[in-house]
This record gives sequence, structure tokens and C-alpha cells, in this order.
Amino acid sequence: MTMQQQNTIQAAIKSTIREHFTLFLIEGIVLIVLGALAILLPPIATIAVTIILGWIFLVSGIMGLVATFGARGAPGFWWALVSAVLAIAAGLVLLVQPASGALSLTLVMIAFFIVEGVATIMYALEHRRELSGRWEWMLASGIIDLILAAIILTGFPGTAAWALGLLLGVNLLFGGTALVAMALQARSG
Repeated sequence: MTMQQQNTIQAAIKSTIREHFTLFLIEGIVLIVLGALAILLPPIATIAVTIILGWIFLVSGIMGLVATFGARGAPGFWWALVSAVLAIAAGLVLLVQPASGALSLTLVMIAFFIVEGVATIMYALEHRRELSGRWEWMLASGIIDLILAAIILTGFPGTAAWALGLLLGVNLLFGGTALVAMALQARSG
């Protein structure tokens, strides 16, 4: 890629961020508010996440079951049936025993924070290459995600009662702060 092409791409990225800084700012503020609520009420946030996911699994499983029987002659009928039944079962387990479901979700949260942390760090490094302002905030957010994964893993299973709510809150708070910082930089730059 030539220097002129890089400059053109860089100008386009800066222009796009500047044009849409309000959306980044609003998203950041919403994430900060949701993060603060989850930090203040971690057991409630943990159970809420578990119940919401339970309903999502249950509804998606029921819809999958209806679609599977509606298309009985389609290839993969048995695989679709197994998938729908598993989603229904997972939803029912999370809804009937949300505290037990929080254990499994805590393991999923560990994986999420690891993947999210790596992706956010890569996002920050990409912004650094394009000379976007405040990329350091995104880098810090990614590093925090990896630290959170380590914290939750070392205290498992005892951390399951509060970890989902608290750590999700911290993640939302840092991610929201990073978006607000980038939006403000884009507006002023």
C-alpha cells in the first residue's frame, strides 16, 4: 500500500469517526450507566443475566423446534431437532435454577473476557496505526478484560454469585469510558 493510499484511508477513518462521534458518545454514556448499576448490585445483575439468557435460550429453542417440524423434509432435520431441544433444555435450567446456571455462565464469562480483551487490544493497536486519538483507552480496556478473566478464574466457583454482575459492570464501565474518550477526541480533533 502506498503512502498516499494510507493517508487517504486514514483521512476517511478520521472523517467517519468525527461524523459519528455523537453515536459513540451516547453508546459510551449508556455503557457507563449500565456498568455502574451492575457494580452497585452484582448479585442482582448476575441473576438478571442468567434469567435473560434463560429466556433467550427457551424462546430460540421453541422457535427452532417449530421451524424444524415445519421443514421436516429438509436436510439436517435430526441435527436441527437436537439443537432446538438443547436450547430449550438450557433455557429451562437457567430459568428454574438461575444460581446453578450462574456457575456455567461464569465459565462462559471467563471465555468472553479473554476473547473481548484480545479483540479490544487488537482494535486499539489498529487505531494506533491509523493515528486515532485516545487509542490508549481501548488498550487499557482490553488489558482490564484479561485481568478480569484471571480474577474470576482464580476464585471459581465462589466468585459465581457476584462475578457475572460485578465484572460485567466493570467491563461496561471501562468500555463506555473508552468510547466517550474516543468520541470527545474525534469531536475536538
